[in-house]
Amino acid sequence: MQCGRNYIKTNDQVEVIAGKDKGRVGKVIRVLRDADKVVVEKINMIKRHTKPSMVNQQGGIIEKEAPIHVSNVKLICPKCAKTVRPATKILDDGTKVRTCKKCGETIEPKA
Repeated sequence: MQCGRNYIKTNDQVEVIAGKDKGRVGKVIRVLRDADKVVVEKINMIKRHTKPSMVNQQGGIIEKEAPIHVSNVKLICPKCAKTVRPATKILDDGTKVRTCKKCGETIEPKA
């Protein structure tokens, strides 16, 4: 099921608007387009019990980020520092960019 919210990209600053981490801000590490989910840095941490292996000699309990649904996060505009629903604008040269609906500036993720 596609929810049509594919405006969040890697390295975007987002705020969680629902769930146990509501109100927390983080950077998007990975976007899972097929599942409409994003992995946000230090948000939705889970404990993973792992067996010892060649990669992880010790084994044990590892804490890592779990995906969160894209509808539960909102993009933060880097210019006005507010949560926004971005608009899409086509520039004169034909490129499509995301713009802030509140301040009108373009939103580009920092690499």
